[in-house]
This record gives sequence, C-alpha cells and structure tokens, in this order.
Amino acid sequence: MESLALRLTGVSIVRDGVTLLADVDWTVAADDRWVVIGPNGSGKTTLLAIAGARLHPSRGSVEILGERLGASDWRAVRARVGFVSGALVRSLRPSLAAIDVVVTAKFGALEPWWHTYTDADRDRARSLLELTGVADLADRTFAVLSEGERQQVLLARLLMADPGLLLLDEPFAGLDLGARERLLARLSALALDRATPPIVLVTHHVEEIPPGSTHALVLAGGHVVASGPIDASLTAEAIGTAFGLSVALGRDGDRWWCRARL
Repeated sequence: MESLALRLTGVSIVRDGVTLLADVDWTVAADDRWVVIGPNGSGKTTLLAIAGARLHPSRGSVEILGERLGASDWRAVRARVGFVSGALVRSLRPSLAAIDVVVTAKFGALEPWWHTYTDADRDRARSLLELTGVADLADRTFAVLSEGERQQVLLARLLMADPGLLLLDEPFAGLDLGARERLLARLSALALDRATPPIVLVTHHVEEIPPGSTHALVLAGGHVVASGPIDASLTAEAIGTAFGLSVALGRDGDRWWCRARL
C-alpha cells in the first residue's frame, strides 16, 4: 500500500461562476481514518468526488494512490477506489440479489452479466456480507432491504475489490437509531483494523463519527475551516464557524456529541 493515499494541492472547483471548493490542500495517509463534516452546500460531496477520481478540479493537482491526474489512466485509478454514495444506490437495479450487488464490485460493474464470476468470487462476497452482519440477506433482492440493511450490503461491496482507499458519502442518511448504531459498529471495527485501507467518511453530524476515526476536515462554503488530527481540528469553534451556530461539543467515551447553545 502507498504511504500516501491521497494528495490534493490548491484544488478548486468552479461551476457556472460558483465556487464549490476553494484552494483545498489535503493529504490522506495510508493508516488515516478521516471524517469530513460540514453543512449542506459546503462542498463535502464535491470533495469526495475528486478524491474518488470522479470529478476533475478547475485548478490544482490531485494524486490518488500514487497516480497523478493528467498523467495516468483515471478509469484505472477509479477502479482502485471503493466508493459508496446515494448515486450508487440509485444506479443499482432493485431486483438484484444482495450477493450480486457485492460480487459485481470486483469489476466495478452494476450488472452481473457484464462479466464472469467464479465460485471463489461468490464465496468472497458471502464472507464480506458475513463480515458486515448481513450474511442471511445474500439472496434477497436489494429492493426489499431496509435502508440500514442496504448500507451494510454496500459496505460489503465497498470491500469486494480490495480497494486502496475507501470513500463513504453520508452512509447514515435515512437510517433509524438501530440501523445507525449497527452501521457505526461495523465501520468502527473496520477503522480499528490496521489491515483496512484509509477511510474517508462524509457526514453532517458528529454523532455519526465512528470510534477509531483519526482525522477531521471541517468545510464551510467550499473552504477548509479546520483539518488535521481529530482532537485538534474537531472543535466547538470549528463546528460553530461551519454551521453558523454557537455550539457545545464533547465526547462521551469514544463517541462525539454536539448541541447548539441557545
């Protein structure tokens, strides 16, 4: 594994005269577990799209897993990055079985008939579904799964192709308390496992930060408010600046909490 998974230098995105990201410098090392937090419209999803080789910046340089934008086959780079987002969920055929959702990630595909899969591939997919806690759902169609079950299936898909970088865009969106806590437990186990590649997770809420997270990037209006080791960068001042509120921020054991000061 490369010692540096991601390097963004002076990265900006401008669309129709609107700046979505402004002069972002950011590095993700091989053993980092990052959380990216900020309000709607702060540039979180745009940043993740750049990190996943799915969007080119207007300015700046991007290096992903040792490959530099403009000097490498970006399609090949994209295949080495595990990426889960709401767009992926909407792209999957609802009648696919959960195991097919997972196994197709080997080739970055959305349909099982585009490639040939071996018994070993399917065995690996089942073992990953077991790892994420939903082995009993392998043969159920994606459409009948709850939002929480879908996210656990997508987590198994994320790991199927042995990616060098894991990117999760708001995986807790729409989950109830039980589903959120189960997914948090799975993500925390991954974060604490040294064999897991670097992780970047986007969220709106500090309560959704998995234990084991090491770094935080706080965004507001396309600008970096704070970035670095989580204890130094995830502060009440940074969160308050990003969300335009006076807040109280703290930890209860290994879990974060945040409340507005009214």
